[in-house]
Amino acid sequence: MSLFTLAAAVPIEAEPILTKLHGFFGLLASMTNSILVSIILVVTLVTWAQRATRRMQLIPGPDQNFFECIVEGLYGFFEGIVGHHMIAKSFGLLASLFLYIVAANWFGLLPGVGSIGWHEHEEFIPLLRPTTADMNTTIGLAIVFMVFWLIWTLQEMGFVSFLKHIFGVKGGLKGFMAIALMPIFFFVGIIEVVSILIRPVSLSLRLFGNVFAGENLLTTMMSLGHTLHFPLWLAHLCSVLLPIPFYFLELLIGVLQAFVFALLCAVYLNLSTSHDEVEAENH
Repeated sequence: MSLFTLAAAVPIEAEPILTKLHGFFGLLASMTNSILVSIILVVTLVTWAQRATRRMQLIPGPDQNFFECIVEGLYGFFEGIVGHHMIAKSFGLLASLFLYIVAANWFGLLPGVGSIGWHEHEEFIPLLRPTTADMNTTIGLAIVFMVFWLIWTLQEMGFVSFLKHIFGVKGGLKGFMAIALMPIFFFVGIIEVVSILIRPVSLSLRLFGNVFAGENLLTTMMSLGHTLHFPLWLAHLCSVLLPIPFYFLELLIGVLQAFVFALLCAVYLNLSTSHDEVEAENH
């Protein structure tokens, strides 16, 4: 018999929560608690956006005004990084990544998320899991961006220009010096390709590591009184008071990590689609 209880810590792997389904619904048996939270977040964000923009007014109401404030702020911020020529293409993805990660990080701080669940075969299964504390989610976000990054880069630069941008001789050198330095710049291009391939790993690990560590830090602070064998009344008091400063710190880190993830994505896009060097060579 399964009972809801409190978990000791956030497990490193997401657990399937519908394993008992069979037959036609057996396809859902692989759904994890992280996927469930992702579905809740996407539905919530889409519903909020639709409600805020359903009846656009010249003098906006509170919902429309708040939504427009966020969109305009993000649009101006990302435009300053990727440039006017790329903002129309990339804004939807960059803003979605930022809003989703903020919502996911803050959702993980709600009471019960990652801690309420049931025991199954002497193993604790949390019902809801912080989705950005699941490496599958962070890797998926990074890969999705890199796919769009490659498409937009090739559309903007062209395949040949993209190869020249990576492996070509830079600085406007021509003649003998260009030929002499070609092996060096080719080697630098190989390093650049390796760095591009590592980007999804660095993006995903940075986000996963910070969120996962933060979740377990809060759990540690909540259980510290019991771990140190304080009197029961003092242990309960510590489980409430000790996590409070770290809780507000995690609220800040939740926004900061979303900002860093989206900012790096915008910077990567700017580096590969900037026309400054091409225009300088043409002139």
